[in-house]
Amino acid sequence: MCLAVPGRIARIDKDLATVDYGREQRVARILEGDFRPGDYCVVQGGIVALKVRKDEAEESLRLYQQAIGE
Repeated sequence: MCLAVPGRIARIDKDLATVDYGREQRVARILEGDFRPGDYCVVQGGIVALKVRKDEAEESLRLYQQAIGE
């Protein structure tokens, strides 16, 4: 099972976004859409799949941290 955890886009270089997940950063490709640093997103298979509203991302992260006991 794969859990989609939102991350915050730290920076963008051409079509590559560096996504910050708190403990680590990963690079994902942007194929389409209007993304900017500071946006929250969900990455699937190394591709930025969708933009997530800040309030939704924060709630998801809170629930995720609660589930893993942090």
